[in-house]
Amino acid sequence: MGDGRTVLITGVSRDLGRTFARRLASAPGVDRVFGVDVIPPRGDIGDVTFVRADIRNPVIAKVIAKEDVDTVVHMSVIATPGSAGARGTMKELNVIGTMQLLAACQKAESVRQLVVKSSTTAYGASSRDPAMFTEDMQPRRAPRTGYAKDVAEVEGYVRGFARRRPDVAVTLLRCANVIGPEVVSPLTSYLRLPVIPTVLGFDPRLQVLHEDDLHRVLQHAVTEGVPGTFNVAGDGLLVLSQALRRLQRPSVPLPSFAVGTMGSALRPTRKVDLSPELLAFLTFGRGVDTSAMRDVLGFEPTYSTEQAFAEFGATLAPAGGRADRVLGALASRLPDAEEDSARPAVGAPSFSIAGSEA
Repeated sequence: MGDGRTVLITGVSRDLGRTFARRLASAPGVDRVFGVDVIPPRGDIGDVTFVRADIRNPVIAKVIAKEDVDTVVHMSVIATPGSAGARGTMKELNVIGTMQLLAACQKAESVRQLVVKSSTTAYGASSRDPAMFTEDMQPRRAPRTGYAKDVAEVEGYVRGFARRRPDVAVTLLRCANVIGPEVVSPLTSYLRLPVIPTVLGFDPRLQVLHEDDLHRVLQHAVTEGVPGTFNVAGDGLLVLSQALRRLQRPSVPLPSFAVGTMGSALRPTRKVDLSPELLAFLTFGRGVDTSAMRDVLGFEPTYSTEQAFAEFGATLAPAGGRADRVLGALASRLPDAEEDSARPAVGAPSFSIAGSEA
């Protein structure tokens, strides 16, 4: 056994957790990596030792103690239920799981470092937002439900842990929406739809993080051990219309309630989950200041927001054919947007149709 680190990573049944665990296991200075989840990961995990355990159960403390873990990377705060089941189960995994994991870390004298993957969803999205959120800002409206509320609660528990164990270096990474060829998330599922519903009258600012940069920043955080809370995102922003033009996706602007209704209709198909927080993001967008990421954490992403969208777009199936026929049929049944805007709406709202150049 060498003098390297012993790392425990949660959430390895998901692709981002699995690929990061495999990457870290081959990194210099790391002796052993234990990947923890309730179900085994699909695909190759390299030199990672998989431990089948539920972090909601106190047994996780035994794993940390038995293996003399010194570094914990918490990646199992999730935005989609997926194999976890219903929303209630997801909240339990996110909040109760984090509480049990932190309780185990608090008791374990061997633990010297904690890295938590959080999300810029913590800031919410509203019409009253600043141009760019810095790490010390709060959301304009405290989240009442869903993933955003989970993130807020998880971050609160992490701050409490940092106060109780000042000897542990705690790094909280607030990552922008992660996109990439292999990423399955609410945003990437939305962008993979054959026709993209957008919120009529809004063109939100988007800032994303490429999946490779997520892996790099997590490894950087483990290696450098810089404590603090950091926004992590690629350089620059795109508005949604620019992003869809680059992705060559046809779009249809709909009133906000209609996009929400479409999301409810699509949820059982598991194609996309247009949750309230995603709908708010697709209405108002969000920008975060990444100065501390560079100046304090010392990390520089490889991909800008624009480059991350370009790489993601290169893997998308063409949206022509049936999608264009659906749009054409829809357009022929709807009033002309310019004519309609000249008179007050009567009855059902009018829609305007944007093709692949939207």
